[in-house]
Amino acid sequence: METIDKSLDAAFDLNLLRVVVTLGNTRSVTHAAAALGMSQSGFSSALARLRQLCGDPLFVRTASGMSPTPRAERMVATARSVLAQVAEGVLGQPEFDAATTRTEFRLAMADVAEIVFLPRLLRHFQVHAPHARVVCVTLPNGPLQQAMASGEIDLALGYFPDLNAQSFFRQRLYVHTYACMVRKGHPLEGSRLTQKAYLNHGHADVASPARSNEFFDKFLTRRGLQRRIVLSTQHHMSLPAIIEATDLLATVPLATGARFAQLGAVQLLGLPFQPPTFAVQAHWHRLVHHDARNRWLRSQCSDLFNDATDEWRDIETALYGAALRARRTQAPKAKAKTDRRAQKQPS
Repeated sequence: METIDKSLDAAFDLNLLRVVVTLGNTRSVTHAAAALGMSQSGFSSALARLRQLCGDPLFVRTASGMSPTPRAERMVATARSVLAQVAEGVLGQPEFDAATTRTEFRLAMADVAEIVFLPRLLRHFQVHAPHARVVCVTLPNGPLQQAMASGEIDLALGYFPDLNAQSFFRQRLYVHTYACMVRKGHPLEGSRLTQKAYLNHGHADVASPARSNEFFDKFLTRRGLQRRIVLSTQHHMSLPAIIEATDLLATVPLATGARFAQLGAVQLLGLPFQPPTFAVQAHWHRLVHHDARNRWLRSQCSDLFNDATDEWRDIETALYGAALRARRTQAPKAKAKTDRRAQKQPS
């Protein structure tokens, strides 16, 4: 096998397949050369090389034109098949049929993001990709970058500030903020939450791979604010039961708090200061930037999750008024700039 490979590399030009197929179609050196955009002498030279390689005249001049030898007839049939496979499998644009695919979409997101993304995404897939499977993982930054570079992860959804290398593309979906979660009947219910009360009350804090928690902690540190942490846990999912049973406060991304509040055990309060905002984004590796399957997945996420479909804006306005959202008027321009910069990266 090694000898055959070396022989092909050294002596065989795959463009000669086009020569033999075109001559087999036209039976004329003049017409075949014109069809391939070659000079007649250039075509004749290519045919001579092919004859030498095969040890066969391949085409013989007869009254009806250049007639193929038995070997040439077999070569023409094989060459047509090879060229068709190259056109479809190498040069053709691959297609992705979401309605029939049985693919497995592999997503990276924190548990707090699963609460937000998965219900709507899976409901959408039930209609548009009914046979697809979804796998979600939560990974630290290093393993996440490795998994995306190897193709093990298709898309990372959420807040991932470390995925900013040249190897990664990103698309802003929407801008998000935070809220304070308390139990129903909490002593602070019905009153405006002050900064003093917020800092003096006990807090349940989530120390998980979700970088949005770290972002909020840094926001407080920059302003010299320190909460009284009573509980530190790695899981958002236990918060509703904990908050419902205690007088603790928990500061969470607004969408997460809204989902928990829908369950009826907790309610949301606005923070006693203008809360920080962060961009929720889709991230993917340049490895899959042009892949039809990945492009379809990205388009579904951007259609489902964006500023226009932000289902938490009314809750945000109720907690903070319209001023917070007004700060984001430049966000669409920033998104466009980010997308243009990504497109300039080498592909």
